Amino acid sequence: MANPIKKIGVLTSGGDSPGMNAAIRSVVRTCAFHNIECIGIYRGYEGMIDGDFKPLDARSVNNIINKGGTFLKSARSDRFRTKEGRQQAYDQLQKSGVEALVLIGGDGTFTGGMVFNEEFNFPVIGIPGTIDNDIVGTNFTLGYDTALNTAVEAIDKIRDTASSHKRLFFVEVMGRDVGHIALNAGVGSGAEEILVPEEDLGLDRLLESLEKSKHTGKSSSIVVVAEGDKTGKNVFELRDYVEENLVGYDVRVSVLGHMQRGGPPSCFDRVLASRMGVKAVESLMEGKNNVMVGTINNKLELYPIDKAVKGHSKIDAELLRVSDIMSI
Repeated sequence: MANPIKKIGVLTSGGDSPGMNAAIRSVVRTCAFHNIECIGIYRGYEGMIDGDFKPLDARSVNNIINKGGTFLKSARSDRFRTKEGRQQAYDQLQKSGVEALVLIGGDGTFTGGMVFNEEFNFPVIGIPGTIDNDIVGTNFTLGYDTALNTAVEAIDKIRDTASSHKRLFFVEVMGRDVGHIALNAGVGSGAEEILVPEEDLGLDRLLESLEKSKHTGKSSSIVVVAEGDKTGKNVFELRDYVEENLVGYDVRVSVLGHMQRGGPPSCFDRVLASRMGVKAVESLMEGKNNVMVGTINNKLELYPIDKAVKGHSKIDAELLRVSDIMSI
């Protein structure tokens, strides 16, 4: 063991994701198990600058494992992007006696933690929390499984009305830079076509696919579109384009939006959050620093934060092929 840590801070930052509360609970209770003080930092890095701290014990996190969002709140912080802001945050941590941080969030959260670590040599460990599943160094991020289930459930309901009225629905899901939600939810819900940022299939291919579906007897269709799709048109422009170029299609649009970020976390996300929280605290106790807790082939691993931030997660090529075969 390295020098014993007596006080650990935990914060959530960036976009919320289901499972963040479960991760906070795990961090707090692991600290309590090892007789380490735990400090909850409210409103992310913004709260760190303001000294918005509150001691947390095992009873402070009762009945939150099943709650979406984050009870520590989250906020974007322009002040933390400045050296002065980070100095203020460091001074607040020093004043309160916090010796290490557990950061729960995504790309921006980890970038802030990496810079903070470089400037002040302050121990940080990240837990990946984002529904997009776009962090390198882990197969799954907290909230991704829940968001997938939310999207599939919504698309199933949309299909009911699509088939009743013989309509084509474009359903937009989250995923500005990556198409993991769109691809997996599309395959899981039986979508006829899936448009993701990683693959520019082109508008001609889309029209061809929809025409083929119609000729093979499909009376209704679902097209799942990631918000970062590379066709050059947003989901409403796609609807207009199809209506202009294909006769006989009654086209509707449904944007799932922020409902994908809310709701109770799935059992998978609750268990993953619990495992990651324990690993994060015990890794800090062992002297580990500037790393992220990830899961690779269901085994928890530590991955350098700088590589997690600079890397790009890849779409599943095999699943893309599966989606093509399933849409016949």
